[in-house]
Amino acid sequence: MTLTVNCLNVTVGEPLNPWQLAGLNLVARLQGGRDVVLAFDLTGSVNFNDEGRIRLRQIIEDSLKPGDRVYVIPFASEVNPLKPEQNSFLKPIKFTGKEEDINQILALFPTTNTNLQNTDIQKAEAFIYKGLAQRNQCRFAENQKIKPQSVVWITDAPLLTKPGIASSTWIETPANSPFRQKDSPESQERQAWLQALPLQKNSQKIINNNKSYDLTVIDIAPTVQEFCTPIPGGGKTCLVNSYLLNQLWLPVLLLLVTGITVSSLLIYWFRLNSPWKLKINRGDDFGTETYTLNNGERIYLGGDKRRSIDLPGEQRGYLERKGNQLTLKITQPGSLSYNDKQKGSVPINIKKEFMLELPDCQEQKLKLSIKVIKQ
Repeated sequence: MTLTVNCLNVTVGEPLNPWQLAGLNLVARLQGGRDVVLAFDLTGSVNFNDEGRIRLRQIIEDSLKPGDRVYVIPFASEVNPLKPEQNSFLKPIKFTGKEEDINQILALFPTTNTNLQNTDIQKAEAFIYKGLAQRNQCRFAENQKIKPQSVVWITDAPLLTKPGIASSTWIETPANSPFRQKDSPESQERQAWLQALPLQKNSQKIINNNKSYDLTVIDIAPTVQEFCTPIPGGGKTCLVNSYLLNQLWLPVLLLLVTGITVSSLLIYWFRLNSPWKLKINRGDDFGTETYTLNNGERIYLGGDKRRSIDLPGEQRGYLERKGNQLTLKITQPGSLSYNDKQKGSVPINIKKEFMLELPDCQEQKLKLSIKVIKQ
């Protein structure tokens, strides 16, 4: 990713509202992949012996996913003290899940003691959290999708402390470190990033040769820095809303269309399989009956079938439902009449009450008035 000057000069912005945070999280989910920092202490308190490297491989194999960008950042009294001319944030490892990716990451961890002393943990935190904020701010500035981020800390130093760190809290911070001073610009900037970024901590203590250190994971939900500026006319211009609109209008439109389509299909399926009620009035002399008719079922007109309407003579035909269609099947031509049709299969208009006549029963004035009631 090409980095622009503006995004590299990132500073802490204004708080985001809940729906903006939800929108940024959705943008990140649509993209996939994360920024993952493996931050490890190079001092003698943390030795990468066989057990340490086993745990490290376990972290890489079980937690990294294809699409992640991995940054390996060592620290002691300085960040990346063995190669200070390199900025690890500019050379991520694009993790694909292959064995060579794992070996490439492991190769960046020292196999022997470095003899380094003193860990300026607050300097490492300030560098890493600001660096991660820059990654997403650059994507934000270039209208790319931002990512969730995580830092895996391997150190015995205390994390997320208040600005200014006394020897009683952590004795290894160099005496000349500006992070020892509560009101130094460096301490204030670090504290601002700790407050601005949505950090979630999960830690486990590791015992190694009667010494202990913490393996701590700090997860950072996808976020960017918002800057709103007043404009003439009493309004103001902001950045995040237009970014979300640009990123989400097409997915939201597709989601809306899909939702409408699925809802329509579900409604159609429900109506298709909901039972109908057929209210059949055979006149004052014969009364009214109500039948339930499911999809694929028949009601016979006359005869001795189980679901049949009692009519004079043998079976004259049946009413059959297929989906939302009702059909009259006349098995004895001339024994039933619908709209002057007296044979074959006749589709019924169920939008209104319809009439079936029995031409051979005119002297009894027998007619069937049928109303379809959908559930």
